[in-house]
Amino acid sequence: MADVSAALRAAAERLAASSDTARLDAEVLMAHALGVTRSDLLLRHMRDEAPEGFAALVERRLGHEPVAYITGAQDFFGLTFRVSPDVLIPRGDSEVLVEAALAARSDARRVLDCGTGSGALLLAVLANLPSAQGIGIERSSGALAVAQGNARALGLTGRAEMRPGDWTSADWAQGLGQFDLILANPPYVEDEAALDPSVRAHEPSSALFSGPEGLDDYRVLVPQLPGLLAPGGVALVEIGHTQADAVSAIGVAAGFSVVLHRDLGGRPRVLEFKIPLGKGSANA
Repeated sequence: MADVSAALRAAAERLAASSDTARLDAEVLMAHALGVTRSDLLLRHMRDEAPEGFAALVERRLGHEPVAYITGAQDFFGLTFRVSPDVLIPRGDSEVLVEAALAARSDARRVLDCGTGSGALLLAVLANLPSAQGIGIERSSGALAVAQGNARALGLTGRAEMRPGDWTSADWAQGLGQFDLILANPPYVEDEAALDPSVRAHEPSSALFSGPEGLDDYRVLVPQLPGLLAPGGVALVEIGHTQADAVSAIGVAAGFSVVLHRDLGGRPRVLEFKIPLGKGSANA
């Protein structure tokens, strides 16, 4: 049987046709098969015998299954989250939203995450705001279970409540109160958008698609946010890179001032919504 080094080379060659990160994919899958970190793999295990289960993991990746679903985990903002096909995989671009939230309201005491998915946004913010409490709402029962598991794994169940909720339903916000920070990464992909097979075939469509322009959920959610913000509160909403103007207009129509945040690639990524000083929130 081949050693780890040879197995990695062979896997990377096979994966190159279907992945832009073939070598990295192979290394992450090998580390998972061995039950070690990628760093340990590269430092200590390259001459070991390749584990029998590695080949099956490579076959799954050749079928465009995302690496995070194969391993069941994804790192985000310095934390490790369990993921499954019930949730979108947290992506590095979304870390901009966490950074913007922490910069906007480092004193926040109450945080709401609309469509929490894996819980990544809310739990990353709470991990960095030790005095804050948060609520994550999620319409998918499968995703809600993942978020609850991540809150337990990160020791945040005392400060993070994950509960069912759907902003397209009447009275979904009743009893929630008001928040210093609201986070949202709503579905924003156009229904007919061309997507990588690993996304379209494997990630949950209900968390991706939002009408022909990808704007349907913004049109429903954003006008409801002023009533959920405490005085001085801030809402951070992730957007597709072509949607800054359209979603900004929805925010302005709802009474917000808008600040754009770009991701590391320079693309529009997050809109920061505030009620201009003197206007007050709907419930202020």
